[in-house]
Order: sequence, then C-alpha cells, then structure tokens
Amino acid sequence: MLLAELVATSEEVAATRSRKSKVALLAELLGRVEADELEVVVSYLGGALRQRRTGLGWRGVSDLPDPADERSLGVLEVDEAFEAMSQLSGSGSQLARKQAVDALFGRATAAEQSWLRAVVTGNLRQGALDAVTQEAVAQVADVPLAAVRRAAMLAGSTVAAAGAAFEGEAALAAIGLEVGRPIMPMLASSAPDVAAAMAGLSPDGSTDVAVDAKLDGIRIQVHRDGDEVLVVTRSLDDITGRLPEVVEVARSLPADRFVLDGEALALTDDGRPMAFQDTASRTAQDTGVAVTPHFFDLLHVDGRDLLDSPGHERLAALDALVPEQHRVRRLVTSDPAAADAFAAETVAAGHEGVVLKDLSAPYAAGRRGSAWVKVKPVHTLDLVVLAVEWGSGRREGWLSNIHLGARDETSESGFVMLGKTFKGMTDEALEWQTKRFLELETHRNKHVVYVRPEQVVEIAFDGLQRSTRYPGGVALRFARVLRYREDKAAPEADDLQTVRSHLS
Repeated sequence: MLLAELVATSEEVAATRSRKSKVALLAELLGRVEADELEVVVSYLGGALRQRRTGLGWRGVSDLPDPADERSLGVLEVDEAFEAMSQLSGSGSQLARKQAVDALFGRATAAEQSWLRAVVTGNLRQGALDAVTQEAVAQVADVPLAAVRRAAMLAGSTVAAAGAAFEGEAALAAIGLEVGRPIMPMLASSAPDVAAAMAGLSPDGSTDVAVDAKLDGIRIQVHRDGDEVLVVTRSLDDITGRLPEVVEVARSLPADRFVLDGEALALTDDGRPMAFQDTASRTAQDTGVAVTPHFFDLLHVDGRDLLDSPGHERLAALDALVPEQHRVRRLVTSDPAAADAFAAETVAAGHEGVVLKDLSAPYAAGRRGSAWVKVKPVHTLDLVVLAVEWGSGRREGWLSNIHLGARDETSESGFVMLGKTFKGMTDEALEWQTKRFLELETHRNKHVVYVRPEQVVEIAFDGLQRSTRYPGGVALRFARVLRYREDKAAPEADDLQTVRSHLS
C-alpha cells in the first residue's frame, strides 16, 4: 500500500466529525491492506510509529528537503526507514539520522511530509486514535468489538490485537495476561467528594467499598518471572534499570511469578511524600532520590490470573503476598463518615486524596469506568497548553498567561479552550515555561505565542461556570497552576466530557 493512500484517508477522517463516518473510512482502508502491512497501517492510523524511540523530535523534522512531485513511498518502506533510524547510536549517529530523514522525506510529497512530521512529533490531529481504529478493525475482521478492545488492553497495543482479529475470534480470546508483557492500567473516574463517590458505589449504604490512599507518585506495573523483573510506567515505558530499589523489593516477595499494580514515590525521613517533581525525575534517570513502591492491586500470582476476579479476592491475594510497608494504605467500609475521615487523614499526611473501589468489580485494563472513583480535596484537571501570552510589568520578558484546553474529538484541532491563567507560577516556573513554549511555538499573533498542543499542565480550580466566550460552553473559575506533567502526553489529558462533569 502506498503511504499516499493512508494519508488521504487520514485527511478524510480529520475532515469529518461523525464517529460512524470515521470508522467507515478506516474500515475501507483496512479492507485493502495486505497481511504484511497490517501492523504498520494500524499503528499509523492510531497516530504513532511502531518504533517507540527513533531519536527524532520536532527539530529533527523541522528542516526538510523539497517534497517530491510523485507519490512513490510504500508504508513498509517508511516503517523500515524509521526502524533503521531507531537503531542508530553512538558517534556519528546524529549525522546519520539527519541523512536518513532527508532520504525518507525527500521521497515524500508535500502532503506526506506534513503527515509524517505530525506522526513523528505526536501531533496528528485526525480525531481517530486507538478507540476508533479498534472499531474499524472489528468491523472489517467481523469480530466483536469487545473482544478487540480486551485483546488490545491485554496485549498492550491495538496493533497486536488487530493481527489476532484477522485470524478470528479464537485468536483474540487466546490473548491473555502474560507475565512480562505490560497491559494497559485500569483508570479511575472522578467525584467531587467522598459522599458522592460512596453514593455511586454503594447507593443503599450497605455495601463495603475499599478506600485507598491516592499517592502522588509514578504509576508502576511490576512483573516478576523468577529472577527477571520488569517495571513499566502507566504509558508502558520500561524503567526497570532506573528503579533498582523497586526491583529489589519485587525479588524479595514470596512468589516466583506475579504482576503488581502500584505507585513508586520518594519519601522524607518522617515518611511524608516529597514533591512530585523529585519522584518523577526518576523516570528519566537511575540516580536521584530513592523511591519506595506501594502496591494496590495484584493481577497474577504463580499461575493464577486474577484479572477477572472481584476486587476483594485480588486484595486478599495482595495482602498475602506484599508486606504492609509496601501496600497502599486502605480502609474497607460502608460508612461514608469513616471514609471521609480516612480521606482527611490521608490528605493531612501529604497525599493527593483517595480512590474508592468497588470490591465486586474485576480489573478493567485500560478503561476509566465507575468501579474506581478518585476524590481529591480540590478540583483538578490535566489540561493542555494551547498558547501563551507575553507578560507585562514584573513579568515582562517572560511567557506568562497560559491558554488552557481540554481534549475534544469534535473540534478541528482536537482541543477546546477553557480559559487562561497566570496564577501559581513561581519565577523558576516562568523561566522554565518561557524556554519550553518557545520550543513548541508554531506562530504568533501580537503578544500571543501559539504552541503545539503537547505540554500537559495540572490545574486546580474552584469550579466551572457556563460560558458563551469559549466554544466548549464552560470556563474555569479561579484556575491556578499546580505543576507541569512531564509524565503525561497530550492524549492523556482530560476531555471536555470530564470537564463538564464538574459543572454544578
């Protein structure tokens, strides 16, 4: 298949807001794909290269040769070129990578160059990522969508699930939890307070729920198979070599094979959590502050899969395997007052809040459902910076007022603006963000610098109000910056539906 065919479909998908139409367009393209092209095409339709790291960033694809006049690139050729780039290292690799980029992009037409640049930089805005691609795969392969989604979650990618889908439903069902192969983590929805969360999980007040401390650390998934240990982040990046203290704890546990879900965080001498930035720095290096793992779920132990087991069974197995000092603090109760008191104690100890969990629910890998509900003492959202304004007065010379956006599939850009803020920024933060956003700059309009929507920022706010000023119909009240999230990518930011759930 020519890359041009895929690019043309991607452009059509971006031009329609109808999810049904997006699925139909992707399905038509997938129906023309050869077997050896399937993995590459599915990965590209999801907006990503198959190679997790190529050594390329925005700067690496900012200075390109003149585009080709004729379409000639095949999708497999493109994949092979990026694979070769991913293998480059050591002396001379920078020059070799530049030459490889010129060779590949020199054969691409203008439309193909633009599309490839967007995929390389994670900036493809077509409104069709994994979820829509999975629907198209299920449609073309004539298999249940639920089976495709489950296989993708357990395999850690839609690409792997797509290959199985075209072999049939039995092949999808054969994809299970495999120790040593990361799966997508289960996610939590949000509630404004403990009472609302309890009401949702135990409407009549008679059902026990688990109330876990919500730790502000690095989400980790730990696999052990004998002496082999694998530690991955929420985005499934391998950080085993950077967290030897976590590996040591895993090897000390009384089981040979298991999969644990938890958090790693840095603690002070008195046991309080250190600043998130101190903990997060360990995802990029193997030195710095020591981190301590705290686990809150167990998905497999010594040949026993627990993924579909109810929460109370998984927690009993967790308690039997992991000593208390390496478990997340937990209360099991049906009493809202007790849960609220536990939440207050947790926050007083320096943690983010609590997560309330349905003890009858299975582990829903990769999904954000109603079985887990997080509660924080303040409203917070993970949003994306869309633009920044130059400051005035004391902030002159710094980029200050940031424009905040939530994900929105119906928007042409993929994001919708919710408001602006310059609050909560220290001088150090202003200096950092000025450098950061100038690197992300796309264009300017007077005092506003528009940036690629890549930087995620955690925002605290007092509430939402209806607004005709912004296209999303809502605006943040008293928004302030808590921190920039280096551990999250733009596709992981909160969407408009989540934002609107905070509207009273």
